[in-house]
Amino acid sequence: MNFSAASDIQLLVLDVDGTIAGKSNTIGERVKQAIFAVQSRGIQVAIATGRMYRSALRFHQEIRSNLPLITYQGAWIQDPITQHLHSHLPVSESAALKLLDYFEQPELRKLLSVHFYINDELYVREITEETELYSQRSGIIPIVVGDLRLFCHQEPTKILALCHDTDVIEKLLGNLRRQYTPAELYLTTSVATFFEATHPLANKGLGVRYLAEELLGLQSHNVMTIGDNFNDAEMLEYAGIGIAMGNAPEGVQSLAQWVAPDVEEDGVAVAIEKFLLT
Repeated sequence: MNFSAASDIQLLVLDVDGTIAGKSNTIGERVKQAIFAVQSRGIQVAIATGRMYRSALRFHQEIRSNLPLITYQGAWIQDPITQHLHSHLPVSESAALKLLDYFEQPELRKLLSVHFYINDELYVREITEETELYSQRSGIIPIVVGDLRLFCHQEPTKILALCHDTDVIEKLLGNLRRQYTPAELYLTTSVATFFEATHPLANKGLGVRYLAEELLGLQSHNVMTIGDNFNDAEMLEYAGIGIAMGNAPEGVQSLAQWVAPDVEEDGVAVAIEKFLLT
């Protein structure tokens, strides 16, 4: 790639899990200092994550971002400073009901933990081991409701199906991508055990584009993005410099212009130092 393009960068957008936050669920000191250093040079820094808004807020505050926060894969974009909700693109009631019907087939029901996100709250059928682990990492207490069908009319911001068996998730993604076109639903995985569904116009690439072009008056060549999984693919492809983490699947790394070290090796800091601080 053309390394001189780094001088054009005015916006840095970072994923959270597997990118700025590893096993510890916190941002390491070296990564934070690198972020503060680029901010001091006039480069703005934002977060784009699949997490809920409330769950992502502490990361946004910790990096001292003054930009809107892109959450739920881009389905919910809100400014934490003014509280202004820039965009909310929920899954339609009909699509939510169809997905629920699919998840509740007898052979799948016993394997999947299904999460509905409505008004930045987490609704679940029951508490499973996967839900407990998710709750611990996200800091969100789930609301147990039994029958999720009763809540489809409220149009979920995102629908998540969790399973510890990655083969189940991979098969689920493949089957549903054959049933739904990209114009009907955006389907992705954020980690190998998470299947995620959002509105067709809700992905991180479009979220970053909105931030850059509509709010800041920038172009794609002014943007650098860093992510670690398939839900980051669109923002890696959009950016002038798209960087994948060393812990990213091979398919994600192949989309990037450069691959940073692993999240546990402060890969984001290494990338920032290489491209924006030299």
